[in-house]
Amino acid sequence: MTAVVLVVAVCCLGYVAASWRLRGRGDRWPHRRDVAFCAGGTALIASLAAPWHGWPPFTGHMVTHLGIGMIAPLLFVLGRPVTLALRALPVRPRQRLLSCVRSRAAALLVWPPVAALLHVAGLWAVYRTPLLAAGHHRPWLHALVGAHLLTSGLLLAFAVLAVDPLRHRAGFALRGGCLLAASAAHGILAKSLYATGPPGTTYAVADLHGASYVMYYGGDVVGIALAVLLGHQWYAAGGRALVRARRAPRAHPG
Repeated sequence: MTAVVLVVAVCCLGYVAASWRLRGRGDRWPHRRDVAFCAGGTALIASLAAPWHGWPPFTGHMVTHLGIGMIAPLLFVLGRPVTLALRALPVRPRQRLLSCVRSRAAALLVWPPVAALLHVAGLWAVYRTPLLAAGHHRPWLHALVGAHLLTSGLLLAFAVLAVDPLRHRAGFALRGGCLLAASAAHGILAKSLYATGPPGTTYAVADLHGASYVMYYGGDVVGIALAVLLGHQWYAAGGRALVRARRAPRAHPG
């Protein structure tokens, strides 16, 4: 746990140092991105280190899951860390990073249907198979589940918002449709947990209900935030298209 907290803190400090470097040479980098990225780090650390053990066990676990798999990834992506790295790194590391970001493998992982499937399938595997119960007795498996939640959440937020450089940016309809499908699957899973706990567990009924509420309504809040941000992108893109159309030279008859 201490190692994870240290890594997150170092990443946040590195991000802030890179943004200061940009501003120091006269480049523009909005402070709100620094705030978003550091808030993501704070959410991740709080999810891992806060005393959730004082809560009912499954409810506390679900709060941690929400922070690791949904809140922190959204905030990290809003910070645009890939764009910052591409602007702050020296030439050779920048070229290597750009080749990775625009590779076919990366393009596949952040293609909205794939990113949504990885996120949803991982959640259903954790809560509808004995995987969660097995993680109670195997720390390495518990850590692996947490890493998957964070990674899949990052991929989904990255795919839906598409704010960093991509090999190919999917259209708004595809991104919105995949977000809607993932949110629906997340809600169905939360409702199923209200009635039946994960296989191999013996959580109290009140604990199951509390955890399902956290998963359902917390997931809705993050999903709505993503939808609002995506809608803002669509509106802004439409405005830019109108400006370009008005500036384009008009064809003269004859």
